[in-house]
Amino acid sequence: MSGAVLGLLLTAGVLGAPVTASAAPPDGGLWFDDLAAEVSADGTRFVDGHGREVVLRGFNVSGEVKLAENGGLPFASTADARVSAEALREEAGANAVRFLLSWAAAEPAPGQVDEAYLAAATAQIRAFLDAGLRVLPDFHQDLYSRHLFDEDSWYSGDGAPAWVVEAGGYPDEFCGICVHWGQNITQNAAVTTAHRDFWRNRELTTPAGTFKVQDAFLDTAGRTMAYLREHLPADSFARIAGFDPLNEPHAGTYDPGQDSKQWEKDLLWPFYQRFRARMDEAGWADKPAFVEPNLFWNSNISFARQEGGLQGIGTLGPRYVFNTHFYDQAAMSGILMWGKASDGRYKGDFATVRGRSTALDAPALVSEFGHPLSGSVSDKAPTVLKAMYQSLDSRLSGAEWWSKAAGSGPVLSSMQWQWDIYNGRHHELMNGNPDRVLTEGDAWNDEDLSTVALDDSGTPVLRQDARLVDRLYPGAVAGRTLAFTYEDRSRDGNTTLTWNPVPSGMPNLARLVGQERYGVLVWRSDGSEGSRGTAARVPTELHLPQGFDPAATTVLSDLGAVTGLPSYTPDAPVSAAPEPGGTDARRLLLTAPDGAGLHYALVTRTTPVTTPALLAAAREELAAWVAGSGFPG
Repeated sequence: MSGAVLGLLLTAGVLGAPVTASAAPPDGGLWFDDLAAEVSADGTRFVDGHGREVVLRGFNVSGEVKLAENGGLPFASTADARVSAEALREEAGANAVRFLLSWAAAEPAPGQVDEAYLAAATAQIRAFLDAGLRVLPDFHQDLYSRHLFDEDSWYSGDGAPAWVVEAGGYPDEFCGICVHWGQNITQNAAVTTAHRDFWRNRELTTPAGTFKVQDAFLDTAGRTMAYLREHLPADSFARIAGFDPLNEPHAGTYDPGQDSKQWEKDLLWPFYQRFRARMDEAGWADKPAFVEPNLFWNSNISFARQEGGLQGIGTLGPRYVFNTHFYDQAAMSGILMWGKASDGRYKGDFATVRGRSTALDAPALVSEFGHPLSGSVSDKAPTVLKAMYQSLDSRLSGAEWWSKAAGSGPVLSSMQWQWDIYNGRHHELMNGNPDRVLTEGDAWNDEDLSTVALDDSGTPVLRQDARLVDRLYPGAVAGRTLAFTYEDRSRDGNTTLTWNPVPSGMPNLARLVGQERYGVLVWRSDGSEGSRGTAARVPTELHLPQGFDPAATTVLSDLGAVTGLPSYTPDAPVSAAPEPGGTDARRLLLTAPDGAGLHYALVTRTTPVTTPALLAAAREELAAWVAGSGFPG
């Protein structure tokens, strides 16, 4: 912004007096970040230690855990983990990760936990915690175990140790006519039988003695959680969001007369209660369990859908989170969806997730979603992923958002699959076969979904449009979110995707925004936010994408109209600060005065048309729109 424009804005009273940054710790944190790291469940919301409504946004780290090349760890070294964490923070704007762990690596022999593996995993987890990210550990499995599959198999799995498979005596794996690895879940007898054994806690006879398979897993999970609790500093452990007990559970086979809904009630839910007890014993009593339903409960292919979603068990309460996945299986099939995704395609799918969250009285996390970035259906990825993020942000399509914003609903927390810096550079012996070395994509069952890869200099680079990946979102809201939207203007090839333009009925606001990216947040403060004995107000925070340099960002709000964001001080209603963790990521801070009230903010990039007169006229239009949109006062 030019000095002349700055002078005009100050003269007009738009900006207010210049402010300077308050002292901040070396990692970029501010006085309120001490309690901000804590996450707990409050009804259908995540809240931090200040009681602010939290949105978790990030990625899965990573599918490398499914491979043998790095011993079931996401990274070859802690140094690589640091590089990945910093890139994820700066290039993708994430505030959380789902961190995969391997049961096979943690318990390579019956009853023997490998503390060297736990130490390496803990060090890699700490790299993400030190970067200011919250971490959700996840004991991952797909197709039960890689040890079910032969060297010459078309497919592979991950999860259970070799000794479990050897003791199980399972049939030779065979999928029949399968065009996708996921069909093994229901068609491969080795996989279905092994899953059935796990849920029924089958007793296995091994050279080391007799073990019940589910008990063995729970013992290892408990010892893993105890190790993390003991070996992470208290301030780091505070950033552990909870634990995901087991990825994508499925019955394997049902008993006569049993369906998915009954299986969830009779076998899956008791397992989660047992896991919850292990969390408490390990010192995780104040952290929720992120529990997943049957993975097919919300399939968008009717013949693949199985009833579920943790129905029939009542509400979950504050010690659990409803944790689900969503992939557009029709789009991924190559034959069940023609063309690209469009505005509002997934609003019904994510309304279903929001509905289960409400029914269970628990927060929802979509801990996996994504789309292939190479292959025959990869041309759909830009629109599929834009449409998914759109419906994670709001219940509404772009076409209806401005006219129906009071029905926008809560912003869903989510973690995209996946963030694997080794994408395209693997050296994986498929199922241990030295004649089948996999290097391309994710090196697992022909998948290629990683948003990141290393360039020839070893620097992490995005494989998707940065406008789509690094998003504006409300990371912490001092009150309750009433509506949010973000028009990312991401691209499909040479086409800019604009699904939510500012309506022509607000010509000054439309002129101010132009063709730039913008977001709108409407929230209600209940007047009770504080910081446990500190009089200063705790701000609402939105992540600022890289393109939103504070010096070139415009905010229109009931709290002020600002072009060029000042550095944070407690008395600055609109300001900017580094994200915690010492990276270059930035956040917008909106500090409301004491007392309950309705607040709003539009965030966009400054353009040459920005003048005091246009700011004032656009702000007047925005205020009139908020007043007439039916938001509770």
